[in-house]
Amino acid sequence: MRVKYIRVSTTEQNTDRQEKFDGEIITDRVSGRIEFKDRPRGMFLWYHNSITEIVVHSIDRLGRDTLDILNTLKHFTSKGVNIVSEKEGFSTIVNGKENPVAKMMIGFLATLAEFELSRAKERQAEGILEAKRKGVYTGRKKGTQESIQTFMSKASTKRILKYLKQGESIQRTALLSKTSTGSVKKVKRYVKEGKISSYEAYRS
Repeated sequence: MRVKYIRVSTTEQNTDRQEKFDGEIITDRVSGRIEFKDRPRGMFLWYHNSITEIVVHSIDRLGRDTLDILNTLKHFTSKGVNIVSEKEGFSTIVNGKENPVAKMMIGFLATLAEFELSRAKERQAEGILEAKRKGVYTGRKKGTQESIQTFMSKASTKRILKYLKQGESIQRTALLSKTSTGSVKKVKRYVKEGKISSYEAYRS
């Protein structure tokens, strides 16, 4: 099954520029801040087993940021689904094999995603330092311990659980969830110790 995927924002009305296609067209009208697999039609494609090729106008339609685009590309490539980007002019699979050029680009995206994550952590640290300097930092007081309930209610922790449930490694879970490997190990420890009843109970 060959389809063209279109993602337009909720404020855009006209999709004609992206609709020149002779097969089935799948359209999401959602914010670009939503991850690909969390979009209604993106989720349909993510779990559909009869898709053989997905055509997009440009690669940025496949995710909210570099990391999400990378995750989307890897997911479909692992399923043998060819991704065709019209603007960038490439296919991820050629003659049944992964395109070396596309593979190189995916590798570049992985490096860029790691860089973006590193910069985000650096900005967070700088922000905390500046807040402390101004005396307005509201982090946990030294000597106090965060409760399991508080830790598990965090959005970041729920993202970690989601990727661990999918069988991702500690390092890849940290990358995908935009957290530290320490946080991932902490979640795994809580699961092993039985402090968390199950992954399913905390599914995001």
